[in-house]
Amino acid sequence: MPFSYIQEMPSPKEIFMDIPVPKDLVEVKKQRDAEIKRIFEGNSDKFLLIIGPCSADNEDAVCNYVERLAKIQETVKDQIVIIPRIYTNKPRTTGEGYKGMLHQPNPSEASNLFEGIKAIRNMHIRVMKESHLTCADEMLYPENYAYLDDILSYVAIGARSVENQQHRLTVSGIDVPVGMKNATSGDISIMLNAIKAAQIEHTFIFRGWEVGTDGNPLAHAILRGAVNQYGTNIPNYHYEDLVAVIEHYEKRQLMNPAIIIDTNHANSNKKYKEQPRIAREILDNRTYDKKLKKYIKGLMVESYIVGGAQQIGDNVYGKSITDPCIGWEATHKMIYEIAARV
Repeated sequence: MPFSYIQEMPSPKEIFMDIPVPKDLVEVKKQRDAEIKRIFEGNSDKFLLIIGPCSADNEDAVCNYVERLAKIQETVKDQIVIIPRIYTNKPRTTGEGYKGMLHQPNPSEASNLFEGIKAIRNMHIRVMKESHLTCADEMLYPENYAYLDDILSYVAIGARSVENQQHRLTVSGIDVPVGMKNATSGDISIMLNAIKAAQIEHTFIFRGWEVGTDGNPLAHAILRGAVNQYGTNIPNYHYEDLVAVIEHYEKRQLMNPAIIIDTNHANSNKKYKEQPRIAREILDNRTYDKKLKKYIKGLMVESYIVGGAQQIGDNVYGKSITDPCIGWEATHKMIYEIAARV
């Protein structure tokens, strides 16, 4: 038998009833969404910083980390809007390894998606309650997005998903900014095609319904570097790369043109400690060229309490169990340096 039916999953409506967003936080999200939207529409000069651990594997540590971000947010609020990165499901190149809290609420235990859905929703709401910051998550599985669509203020589509039609169609029905990463091959046309598809209306099947969407004008680009045919990482955050991307962007005449740059992954050659240096180069180029300043709306950074990465079971509080991240000291310094440069 190809499939083993383990348990029937609750509908988003049932989850919303069991784990509702408190009314005061609904207003917090509304205000945050409006502020972030103004940046992408070009009506605010504030800079976005989408920052957090590679994967959100421990609720207490994630909330501790975001509480620290919230304190800094208050001091840099005139320059930066911080969007905590709380990624609750992780793509795995070979299908092996930890797939995120959605699959395993406890990384040391077996997969339990029913409990995972509740765990990720509870964590996002707790973060909002304790920090008054609304967050970003990756939409790895389009149908699962419905469990968080009343919570998230930013959504990312990964390099392995950006060419998938269902992802593109689903983004067209999302009412917050969605970043579409360039494909791992580095082919910019794939990313721009995805943005175009997401910005127009569609009719398709979603969660057993025929649905219609109006398009998402806030779909935009995320540059994360590329990997060539020999497995070598190739960055795409340098000045010449950005100028070329902007030229292609303008030819497409896409709505609300915007670029977020991922300072890790192939851009850093997976050398996570290089992220602050990469950020400095991007900000210098943004100051040098007015067009870059117009297009580059923010950065995506992998950061956590303790720098580096650990194996599952090592139990170091606030340290990544997937890709390595910069630690809190480097993060603190980096945010204030960005605020002084934008």
